[in-house]
Amino acid sequence: MQLSNSMTYSSSEEMMFGTARKPVVTKRGLKIGGGYVIPEIVPHPRPGSEKSMKTLLREFERANGDALERCVIVGHPCIVVENEHVFQITHNPGWGGEIAAQTARQMDEYLERYGLKAAYRSTIADLRKPDMVNMRDSDYTREVLESFNECAKYADIVSIESMGGKEIFDYSIIRNDIAGLLFSQAVLGGRDMEWLWTQIVEIAKKNGCIAGGDTDCAQANTAMFMAGGFISKDIPHTLAALSRAISAGRTLVAYECGATGPGKDCAYENPIIKSITGVPISTEGKTSACAHSDLCGNVIAAVCDLWSNEAVEYHNMFGATSPAVFTEILGYDAAAMNASIELGYQKEFQACLVTSDRYRGPHGFMLCPDNAWIIGKAVVDNNESLYARARAAAMKCGDLMLGDSQLKLTAFEKESLQSYMKDMESLPDKEEDFIDMCLKKYNKVKGFNPASYGL
Repeated sequence: MQLSNSMTYSSSEEMMFGTARKPVVTKRGLKIGGGYVIPEIVPHPRPGSEKSMKTLLREFERANGDALERCVIVGHPCIVVENEHVFQITHNPGWGGEIAAQTARQMDEYLERYGLKAAYRSTIADLRKPDMVNMRDSDYTREVLESFNECAKYADIVSIESMGGKEIFDYSIIRNDIAGLLFSQAVLGGRDMEWLWTQIVEIAKKNGCIAGGDTDCAQANTAMFMAGGFISKDIPHTLAALSRAISAGRTLVAYECGATGPGKDCAYENPIIKSITGVPISTEGKTSACAHSDLCGNVIAAVCDLWSNEAVEYHNMFGATSPAVFTEILGYDAAAMNASIELGYQKEFQACLVTSDRYRGPHGFMLCPDNAWIIGKAVVDNNESLYARARAAAMKCGDLMLGDSQLKLTAFEKESLQSYMKDMESLPDKEEDFIDMCLKKYNKVKGFNPASYGL
């Protein structure tokens, strides 16, 4: 695998929602990143529906069908439906294949009857909990790869939220240990990503399916949630922002292995990814409040190609079922962005999205297109190793936060950030020295097995 050494966009000014330098086309002719934003709905099955394949098929038939039907009713011309696997689906690989096949038939029917262009993303569950199994050799690992094989036969896009490095991350984040985040996310997570995504890309190509992308949900999103939606809780917001910067180098590995996007919605690092690769990305913001809170509700849409709701459990609401309601909401958001493109006001619309969240908190600040591009540039300019580029990205993120007087940090947040910066400056420059240091430092962490990462 060759690490990225250049930026696809020469500046953040070239980045815009709805347009990617490297768009992709799905089986029914849906062009993602081709000049307009497309809604991506993510319905989740109700607890209890996973008891058998029959009950799950019925649940997804209703949930996905309700989303397609609402598009026809309100006049949304296209949609992506994503089904994230619950444990039971990936544990029984044939279940995911049956759900994907069923959804493909529904989409073919709606295309023929109404001209609705739809695409299906199947996101495999990563069953490999690193504190329980060898990440490269276990029954769970084989089930994950077999699920990709089954789903890629029918899905337009396949993705995963991989877990590599999670055991060290969980140990480190509660200790405010920035070295541990670099080791878990960049070194361990990056190595696991290369091992896993080389195989995913091969499976996708064999089946005529799009290898979408990954997300550092297990780590960077955990940090974001631990920092709290509105007030600092378990960790500083600045540490969560640094974790997000580190995650960019990790998530980038999927594309360096041949993934083409669209990137996964809960990868809040996707604006950085897009700046480097030019692939289309999915993002989630204000409409993901049904699943969690964040401080990036508008700004995260600034360069999106798919606009997602993160996840909503299938149930009845006053307006209809939840997939139908959120499909309508996402579709109207996309329609507003697309109208701004058609009217030539996309720059002004983007400026409103960015300005509304820019100084709401460190996370929104570092994900503004200009800052995301700068962090991306730090990644490609320091491509000596997975570790070097992640450390450079985190330090650049820290410099940006400390260098903008309009970003109001509490004394606690500022002092914490300055401490993290000193810690990073004192770390070894060479990856091999850093790995040696970490293998000694974390060798007694429960469940950590260097062999899971080829170390």
